[in-house]
Order: sequence, then structure tokens, then C-alpha cells
Amino acid sequence: MNGQELFDNIGQHLIDDVRPSGYLNKIYDEPTFGQYPFEMLKRMQKTEQSPVHHPEGNVWNHTLLVVDQAAKVKAKSSDVSAFMWAALLHDIGKPPVTRIRKNKITAYDHDRIGAKLAEEFLSVFVKDANFKAKVVGLVRYHMHVFYIVKDLPFADVQGMKKSTDIKELALLGLCDRLGRTKPNPEEEKENVELFLKICSEM
Repeated sequence: MNGQELFDNIGQHLIDDVRPSGYLNKIYDEPTFGQYPFEMLKRMQKTEQSPVHHPEGNVWNHTLLVVDQAAKVKAKSSDVSAFMWAALLHDIGKPPVTRIRKNKITAYDHDRIGAKLAEEFLSVFVKDANFKAKVVGLVRYHMHVFYIVKDLPFADVQGMKKSTDIKELALLGLCDRLGRTKPNPEEEKENVELFLKICSEM
């Protein structure tokens, strides 16, 4: 299977499958999945996360949970393909930035780096600039649900509003928060509703 075929197959399973994680796990050991640019995804399995925030373990485990969460709500998206690809690529920036600082695992700026890597990844296979912009925008700003609700200084509100659909971002943000071991669904839904409320008032 060549790279374009694998990319197209992944895209189809992201759209069609109830649990796309099944196919993603199946292809993990495919030779092509270990080659550029898919190796950007494969590196996730060797990238650990903070056990406090991510008891599910490495970035790959988290990503599979997020993709399956996204599959449950994809009917609410205005662009299912872009939404599902964003779910798969949202933490692509974690492997290159993950560090241990003061005995804690951190991944600072993974959203910024992830946006660049997501564009690089997609550009190998996709010519549609509008599609790429949608996915990259969601990857770039997926942490903003958390930033804005917690009133953190990292938020770029103008950039977020210019580059993304706020409702799509909220939907992805909810999947990101639920895609971990033993989440609190009610609390996470309340946070997303608060995010939307704050954005509407800005």
C-alpha cells in the first residue's frame, strides 16, 4: 500500500467507522505507517503524557480515544472529514516538544507546533487549501477551550476567531477532554458551554 492509498483509507475509516481506532490500530505496524509523513503519528505511541491529566498513557492512546469520541458526534460537524482529521492530528505536535521538567511531563506549545506539522502532513496528500486550513486551524486552537475557560494568558482570541469555526472548535475540545480515562462528562460539557458563552460575549 502506497502513502496516498493509506491516507485515503484512513480518511474513509475516519468518516465511516463507529470506532476508527480499530482501523488505526490495525495499520500501526504497516510498513508505510512507519514512513514519512505517517511516522509523525507513529511517534505518538512512544510519547508519554502526564499521568495526572492523561491516565490513559501515551499520546497514541489518547488520540485513539479522541477519534472515537469524535466519531460519536461527527454528525454535528459542518465538515465531517476536516473535523475527523483534526481529531486525529490534534496532538501531532506533542512528540517533538514533550519534556520532563521538574519531574513533570510537559508538552508546551504542542498546539502551535502541531499546526505546522498538520499542514506539512496534509500537504503531502491534499491540494485543497480550504480543507487544510480548516484542519490546521482546529489543531492550532484546540487548547483554547481550556485557555479561555480558565482565563489563561496563552489565548489568542482574534486568531482563533479568524482561523476557526467556534462551534467546530468547541466540539473538538469536548472530544479532547472526554478522550481520556474516566473523564467527567458533565463537567466537560459545562466547560464547553461556558467557552461558547464567553466567545459569544467577546
